[in-house]
Amino acid sequence: MAIMNRIWFYLILLAVLAAAYNNSMEAVTKVSFDAAKTAVKLAIGLIGAMTLWLGIMKVAEEAGLLEIISRKVKCILVRLFPNVPPTHPAMSAMVMNISANMLGLGNAATPLGIKAMMELQKLNPHPERATNAMCLFLAINTSNVTLLPLGVIAVRAAAGASQPASIIFPTIFATTCSTIAAIVAAKFLARLSGEEPPPRVDSEEVNNDETKQSKPRDLAVIPKGEKLFLIFTLLLFCGLLLYRIFESPTADTFREIVSFWIVPLLMLGLLFFGYWRGVPVYEKACEGGKEGFQVAVRIIPFLVMILVAIAMFKSSGAFNYLAQLLKPITDPIGFPAEVLPVAILRPLSGSGAFGLMSEIVARAPDSFASYLASTIQGSTETTFYVLAVYFGAVGIKDPRYAVWAALFADFVGIAAAFFICKVTY
Repeated sequence: MAIMNRIWFYLILLAVLAAAYNNSMEAVTKVSFDAAKTAVKLAIGLIGAMTLWLGIMKVAEEAGLLEIISRKVKCILVRLFPNVPPTHPAMSAMVMNISANMLGLGNAATPLGIKAMMELQKLNPHPERATNAMCLFLAINTSNVTLLPLGVIAVRAAAGASQPASIIFPTIFATTCSTIAAIVAAKFLARLSGEEPPPRVDSEEVNNDETKQSKPRDLAVIPKGEKLFLIFTLLLFCGLLLYRIFESPTADTFREIVSFWIVPLLMLGLLFFGYWRGVPVYEKACEGGKEGFQVAVRIIPFLVMILVAIAMFKSSGAFNYLAQLLKPITDPIGFPAEVLPVAILRPLSGSGAFGLMSEIVARAPDSFASYLASTIQGSTETTFYVLAVYFGAVGIKDPRYAVWAALFADFVGIAAAFFICKVTY
């Protein structure tokens, strides 16, 4: 029986038992319906982002950008993903997703990650069962190195922390450790499974069958005058960006540029490349957007089931019992009691953990508990949400060992966050 079946079943079972013991059945009933509505609203909210970004990715694919990126990075990823052909579009899609996650661009990272899963699914001989490459990619994705935890920094600054950005180094350290742990765990579990990896597709075959469809055909020829105008506008944009930086070279300006400039810059860059190569950008964006709409609708059942189970588990009081169960382990090493719920809830609910972290920071912005909670929030991911969305988008029913690899990476990340916070606080 797949691990997700057990996790989902026992979350609901323990939630109902805890609700019966605490006489909180009314609250659990109410939260189950509320969580179902929230999941659907979340999925509907993803429709716009999925439609936009998969449309833009379609333009980049038609222009041949994914193939170019694949060739550039194949020396890095070919050893991690030996069963994915070096020039396959999945390689470049994974790189773009990981890069977006590193910069904290969650709205763009999710569609890019789903695009990578869709490309990996094309190499999957068992469409309902995760491949080794999928498991490794998901494990890396849930533990991806975060360079700028801007949301957490903003909370700390608003609460009046003396050094709101001091968590950047601890966050990078913790996520680096968790990413290494994710890779090691996924590789070890792949060998332990004793199963042969899916057959590797020959690179020439991929070039002939996969990228042939993505390479632009009958591209429009852009007049020389228009090309000069495009170069001028690109230089003008770069000049405005440099002017904005040097006009006010402060940390706030840097955060503003990272927070608000990168997404439009990424969007413009992909579309600029496609237009320069003669791709009919509007038509191809609409074509890719249709696929994004279908994917966003397809993940609704997966989101509803996992978010309802998590909400019931938390509302019933079972979550508090789990925290109490772990206190004999965490208390002797000096792990703050108020931060423990953040560490436990983070893989289950990103918004819930963020709310708890914000409360701790607001109460004592310069305390060790605030420092640790901020680092944990900035260096870990909502594991079950990512697994549900990414696997659900491509119809994977058996995630194999992906859950265990991701949870192990979460544990290592939290332990690394505690260690580095102890050293640097």
